[in-house]
Order: sequence, then C-alpha cells, then structure tokens
Amino acid sequence: MRNGSTEFVLDCDPGAWPDVAGAVSEGTGSTFSLSANGPVRRVRRTWLDTFDWRLYRAGLALEQVAASGRTELVLTGRDGDRLAVAQVGSVNGSGHQAQWPALLGALPPGPLREMLEPVVGVRALTPVAKATSRVREQRVLNSDAKTVARLAIDQMSVNYPARALTAPRLAVSELRGYQAQAGRVGSALAAAPGIRPGGGSGLDAALAASGTEPAPRTGAIQLTASWPAAVAMAAILTALLDAIEANVRGTVRDIDTEFLHDLRVAVRRTRSALKLAGPALPGDLAARYAPEFKWLGDLTTPTRDLDVYLLGFDQMTSGLVAATGEELTPFRQYLERTRTTAHRELARGLRSARFARLTGRWRDELAAVRATRKRPAVAELAAKQIAIAQRRALRAGQRITAASPASDLHDLRKRCKELRYLLEMFGSLYDPEQRWRAVRELKALQDCLGSFQDAEVQRTEIHAFADRMLAARSAPAATLLAMGEIAAGLAMGQRQARMEFDGRFAAFASQASQARLTALTQAAGT
Repeated sequence: MRNGSTEFVLDCDPGAWPDVAGAVSEGTGSTFSLSANGPVRRVRRTWLDTFDWRLYRAGLALEQVAASGRTELVLTGRDGDRLAVAQVGSVNGSGHQAQWPALLGALPPGPLREMLEPVVGVRALTPVAKATSRVREQRVLNSDAKTVARLAIDQMSVNYPARALTAPRLAVSELRGYQAQAGRVGSALAAAPGIRPGGGSGLDAALAASGTEPAPRTGAIQLTASWPAAVAMAAILTALLDAIEANVRGTVRDIDTEFLHDLRVAVRRTRSALKLAGPALPGDLAARYAPEFKWLGDLTTPTRDLDVYLLGFDQMTSGLVAATGEELTPFRQYLERTRTTAHRELARGLRSARFARLTGRWRDELAAVRATRKRPAVAELAAKQIAIAQRRALRAGQRITAASPASDLHDLRKRCKELRYLLEMFGSLYDPEQRWRAVRELKALQDCLGSFQDAEVQRTEIHAFADRMLAARSAPAATLLAMGEIAAGLAMGQRQARMEFDGRFAAFASQASQARLTALTQAAGT
C-alpha cells in the first residue's frame, strides 16, 4: 500500500494494454465494473540521485515528473509514500527550472530541499534513469454507478541508462469513504491469473529493465588471507585505479567538489600503497610509477585546497566578532577566481596524454601482476607493514615535547596516516568490529593532529593570500583586517588542539591500544 494505493505488475507483453475488467467484475462477484477507457496521458519521468547514490542508499527516491504542462519533483520513502513535493516548472514557464546535474541550491526553498540537504550534502543531483510512460486511467464503479476507486495502468518505456520496456504496472487508488470497496477490488486483482503484487519502485523497475546495478561501489576489494601478496596488491591498486577513472569526468566537468575529493583520496591511497607495500610488487614496478602518481597528486592539490576554503567559508565567517561577513566578500571572490584558474589547469592535466598513458599502462601492468602466484601471503605482508608503521608512529610521538616545533606534529600525522592507510588497505582481512576497536584511539589522535595541522596551513595561507591581494590592490583595508581576525581564530584553534595532543597520544600509545592493533593483524594470519 502506497499513499492509499495498491500496486500490481501485469504478466503480459510490454507495450500491450491488458484488459483487467474481467478480473474486477468476476473476482468481486460482478459487484463492481469499470468505466470506459479514459484518455492516455504521456508522463516523462527522470529519477535523480547523487553520483554515489546517497538517496538510494538512504531508502529515498527523487523523481521529476512532467505531465500535462506541469513538472514536479517528488520525494518518496522506502515504503513508497510521498514525503515532499515541489513544483519546478509549468506550462507557462513559471517555477524553478533546474538543469541537471545541479546542486541543491538549484531547487526551490522549502520542505523538499530541507529533507534532501542532510542526505545529499555538497553533491550534485544527476539523472540516474529516465523513462516515458503512457498512463491510462479507469474508474471502478459499484452497482449504483458510484466511483469507489481508480485504476491506472502504466506502460513505461525506459530510455536511459539503456532502452528497455518494463512490464505494465497497475495501481488501485482508494477514494475517501470507499476504502473497503477498494480493498475488495485489490483482493480480486491479486487473485487473478497474470497479476502479481508490485515489488519495488518505478526506479527499481527502470534499472532492472535496463540491466543497471543501483548504487555500485568502487575502490573496495575483498581479500583472502592466503592470497599471494603481489596478487592482493594488484587487486587493491586496480580497485583504486577504477575509483580514479570513475571520478575523472565529474572532476573535469566540475559537477561537484566530491568528484575531485574522491579522485584525490584514491590517488593518495595509491601513493601510500606503493610506498608502504610496493616491495611486494615484482621488479621496480612501484619505483617506476611512484613519480607519476606524485605528479597526479600534485596536480589535484591547488584546486582541492581552494575547495576546502570555499566549502568552509560560511563557518569561517560565522566566528567573526570585530568584522562582518560582508567585509570578507572580496576574499571569497579572490578565492573563486583563483579556483577557476586552478581548475582549468587540473582539467588540462586530466585530459592530457600523460594522464592517459599513466592510467592505461598502469592497468596493463597490474593485470600482468595478477597472474603471479609468489609468496608471501597477503596476511603476512599486512602484519609486517602494519607493525613497522605502528613502531614508527610510536617513536615519532614519543619524541614530541612541549617545546617541539609544529613540524614534529606534522611528521607524526604523516606516520599515523600511513598506519591508517595500511589498516584500510588490508581492512577486509579483519573482523570489522575488532578493526573498529583497534583504530579508535588512532582516529582520535589523527583528528587532533589534523585540526592542529589544518589550522597551521590555513593560517599561513591566509597570510599569503593577504599579501597577494594587497600587491594586486584587490582588497580594502576592512577585508585584510577581517582576514587577520580569521587567522587569529585559527591560531586559537591550533593552540586548543595542541593542548589536547598529550592525552590523545597517551591513549593511542597505551598498552591496551597497542595490544589491540597487534592482535588484529595476528588473528588474520592464523
């Protein structure tokens, strides 16, 4: 039951109009009959989701429905009930007109956008399926010729992501005061041959008909402890390459900032894998490709750093006391102009022959590695490299005193990142709950070090931005003073993180915490 309607799927040839009059009248003892066929309406459907299917994973579906000169966005829940509706266009051109893909700001303010915001976040909405329906409606009449329910048969033709026809779908809608009679009609249809209860949404039907898997994941691989280390590393690195390539188009088109973020994460993990476990690969493979992935990482850095500033800009300005947000408008505009230039360089690099050669040759090299069957096993490699990274992190942290410079904390952060990357890289070897327990203190320490380092970097960069804006005469005095207040706030946050460091590191370095990490890797090898 969905919003007072019961849905069925009809087992007949797609594209054919089934005759259900007999099922209604015979199944109810001729108590009910159907009106003459109503007009056939044409409905254009577009289902929207983020690139990583955040709505689908949350049990939500967002459908743009265009019919009879009106266009609406309809958000439904897991049970099919309508949660929110917004008009986005009409026959006379009024209403919000969104061009997909688009960020949430393209939607009209209201309940729909408010419900989507916590799920969608900074991601753009983009079409994941499109279809055109022919919908024919009939009324169910009782013996007094009164309408007690409505039937709608939906013939849906999918045209994206592939052309396909779905089985006809039938909906029985209740009318107020006649719920019992509508229930009898639904029961009669459910008992009729060739009619079965509807399962799943229209989106599910469109995806199934077009042979599309909803919510595909990239970048993850399930390892087996006995796999040869080289084979496992090739599988991990291939999955990371898949993630890189999956995000290139969205990064170049600048659809949303998460494409670059996810691409950058995959590149960073690739570089860490080559550094920390590269010797498991044959020959000098890791050494040959490490410089190329460093080039790729460096290529992504300027744009992502500016994204971080712009994404956090409102929060940054919310803490102002002496200055106002408006006084920082020239700073925002400067960041946006600088980002436009940086993204142009990034897109040029991702379209370059160098990038195409890197990804193509790297995939071929990894395919060749997967054919090897040499030891050690991946569980042995993981235990060894994690133990090494564990010792390095402990030594780096134990050297830090109250007088240590910021660079020492940055070095510890890098050591902790290496340990975390290894635990994530080989994570499928371990029990998820035990892995979570083992990394709790490490994650808390990383968060503390990240706050310290981010504040240090951003404070330094704000000074550099101010110098360049001053030299270009693009910032009034009020803007420079407001930027100084932000830098002061970052310095205070950095001091707070430094005060928390000793406790965070003590928890990570404790005997219990280190024992959990050691036990985790040993268990995988048994």
